[in-house]
Amino acid sequence: MAGVSTPPERLTDTQQTGPRRHWPRTLAHAAAAGATGLTAAALAVAVGEVTAAFTGPGSAPVIAVGSAAIDLTPTSLKEYAVRSFGTHDKTVLLTGIYTVMALLAVLAGLIAARRPAAGAAVIGLFGGLGVWAAASRPTAAAGDALPSIAAGLVGAAALWWLARLLRAATAPERADLPADPVQVDGSGSGDGTGEDHPFARPSRRTVLVATGATAAVAALGTVGGRRLADSRNDITAARNAVRLPAPAVPAPALPRGVHPAAPGLTTFVTPNADFYRVDTALTLPRIDPRDWSVRIHGMVDHPTVLSFDELLREPLEELDYTLTCVSNEVGGTYASTARWIGAPLPALLRRAGVRSGADQLVGRSRDGMTIGTPLESVLDGRRALLAVAMNGEALPVAHGFPCRSLVPGFYGYTSATKWLVDLEVTRFATFDPYWVKRGWDRTGTVKTASRIEVPAPFARVPAGDVLLAGTAWATHRGIGAVEVRVDGGPWERTDLAADAGPDLWRQWSHTWRGATAGTHRIEVRATDAAGRTQPEARTPPFPSGSTGWHSTVVTIT
Repeated sequence: MAGVSTPPERLTDTQQTGPRRHWPRTLAHAAAAGATGLTAAALAVAVGEVTAAFTGPGSAPVIAVGSAAIDLTPTSLKEYAVRSFGTHDKTVLLTGIYTVMALLAVLAGLIAARRPAAGAAVIGLFGGLGVWAAASRPTAAAGDALPSIAAGLVGAAALWWLARLLRAATAPERADLPADPVQVDGSGSGDGTGEDHPFARPSRRTVLVATGATAAVAALGTVGGRRLADSRNDITAARNAVRLPAPAVPAPALPRGVHPAAPGLTTFVTPNADFYRVDTALTLPRIDPRDWSVRIHGMVDHPTVLSFDELLREPLEELDYTLTCVSNEVGGTYASTARWIGAPLPALLRRAGVRSGADQLVGRSRDGMTIGTPLESVLDGRRALLAVAMNGEALPVAHGFPCRSLVPGFYGYTSATKWLVDLEVTRFATFDPYWVKRGWDRTGTVKTASRIEVPAPFARVPAGDVLLAGTAWATHRGIGAVEVRVDGGPWERTDLAADAGPDLWRQWSHTWRGATAGTHRIEVRATDAAGRTQPEARTPPFPSGSTGWHSTVVTIT
């Protein structure tokens, strides 16, 4: 009846105890709360991507956090990632970051269902983490923090708004409240309590539409931001416009017979698309050669700055060279060969006037990577280059365009600075480069290595004569011999392909006569040109490169 109040025993919990905050009451409510967190986080990412289009792709919050994570990751874990995921290690890292972010965003949404401001603060912490990560980069600029600041503020505001809207839509009925007009966002109150349970509350459909619209804006912002960043940083036209002069010192033609006729054997020269890539860059530095220069300074009499055009006017040299990564496992694929063109580095250093006492050359990349090379080795007559071309074209962006360093005889981590912008002549006692700080050997001399490529591991091969083939290298020393053995039997010399020079790998082949049915283990070992044979004992890549004999198992049918 009109005017009759609800009996006390039938009062709602809120009516009996007053306004109180509550966790999501149902699974559907919890799912909606989690969705608000995810949506707000997605919008934060989108805002970060759009802002980073103007401050640089590397300043995007997720990229900044990922780069900082790489720097802080223990060496053993980094090696595990390279060993387990290969060139997909960066994708795995970013996937992990997005997954953790999504889980925390759901948690933020659940918290916001009870306390909107607290949930918004969790999203704000994402932005704070991005600010810290951006500021921690060795090449950090003041503007690099802007994407994370914007992401944190917008994401927090979005979650606060969506959470308040959801609370208003799912609040318990309050039949005792007067019908005061209130705002949908809960800014008004019919009972003077300030509780977010307005009389005129939004429908669940309104909450769904608001969340969906925010998600749509987030998706469009993320895609649009990345495309904007790509367009603003696109250097394809600038790279294609590079006209490489003919080298003053061309490389001799490769001798005939450098590549045995063995189906499945690695090509002698690696196509650019197949050349291995191992680095710490989550986004590739994109440098317009018209804006590029390299500075040579430190312990020199005449500090020098060279533009790209000036570098091309140097008497360029052509070099066939096999580059190897220290992370290569025994039998691994992190070794590739290319024909490079570049300016002779020793001549540039001598022109700058290297001072007495200097013993290290530190290369710095645009993304802040530092790589140190023994200076005496750069100047001992080997053909060290500031490379600008690879296999007849300007360096690919992924391999250091517009310029990278190469010093034969050393792993890439101590000799091959990609996206090079700075060369400092210094001392080992004065400065530890990036990888040396993390426990790696400061010299990085390439160790003798060999691998079996034919037959492939676990291949099934008909009985009879079986062709074995593979590749060996001991850069700047050369390969003197390669031997194989089957099932622990006597070692047999293989047929070495033509020798193209000590700075290149050497391929080999051998006919295994009368292979009989069953499972067999094949091993290989190499001896360098100085007569030193690979040791049998296996060691991991850390801290100075892997060693050991490679083996494979095949089944003869």
